[in-house]
Amino acid sequence: MVAKDLLEMLVCPACRQSLEYRQNPESLKCTQCHRVYAVKDDIPIMLVDEATVEP
Repeated sequence: MVAKDLLEMLVCPACRQSLEYRQNPESLKCTQCHRVYAVKDDIPIMLVDEATVEP
């Protein structure tokens, strides 16, 4: 699990909006552009090129 203080600092690298933590599968979803960033071994992969987009 990603540390809570880290989650409060992270924003979407594409649009600079807040992120929503999701547990299953562990990921971070942007509230504005709907990009989803995977979390691997408790490390968020914040690369726009590797993000998926969900409705």
